[in-house]
Amino acid sequence: IGDTKSEIKILSIGGGAGEIDLQIVSKVQAQYPGVCINNEVVEPSAEQIAKYKELVAKTSNLENVKFAWHNETSSEYQRRMLEKKEVQKWDFIHMIQMLYYVKDIPATLKFFHSLLGTNAKILIIVVSGSSGWDKLWKKYRSRLPQDDLCLYVTSDDITQMLDNLGLKYECYDLLSTLDISDCFTDGNETADLLWDFLTETCNFNATAPPDLKAELVKDLQEPEFSTKKEGKVLFNNNLSFIVIGA
Repeated sequence: IGDTKSEIKILSIGGGAGEIDLQIVSKVQAQYPGVCINNEVVEPSAEQIAKYKELVAKTSNLENVKFAWHNETSSEYQRRMLEKKEVQKWDFIHMIQMLYYVKDIPATLKFFHSLLGTNAKILIIVVSGSSGWDKLWKKYRSRLPQDDLCLYVTSDDITQMLDNLGLKYECYDLLSTLDISDCFTDGNETADLLWDFLTETCNFNATAPPDLKAELVKDLQEPEFSTKKEGKVLFNNNLSFIVIGA
């Protein structure tokens, strides 16, 4: 992405508090020592941006990196760029665990692909179509709250959209598990948080109909959702890394 370039431009969409972003910057620095990096971040949470800035302030070896933050959603950024009429090209755009929160994913993919410069790449990370999330969402989607901001999309959905758009990509799976053993012991604060996370529902444990909870407790221990190892229940949290070329 940086061959023969005097500056490498990275655009982080939904960069959060910056932990992963700075690892990416560090990898690019190692690949292209001494080359200037312009790292811009689109992040709708002001609180996350504040944490990101704190992290940058206490991280060494960032002398050749310029940072800029935009407190907005990806669609607000898209609208602003289209109004400006001058398109900034990027060498690397990453969208890590954020496409669940985008209303029109195909339009978003098409727009950010149009911002790629020479030899540039987009990296998308989402849960894999082979993960427990896929089974969970397909089976229980209609019985979980519909007013959530989150869309139930996996890598299978994203690759289908990319095929429809005629964009070339490569897909890699990263095996990952999430220890959900606490979900099966009552009166446990970690369990409450895990249930909220798994179902995308606030206070699920306190508000869920007993039959729904009982069904989930049974299903989440089944092989299609989880594996059991050394007394632990490990939810299949496989992720997909999708790399799109310019």
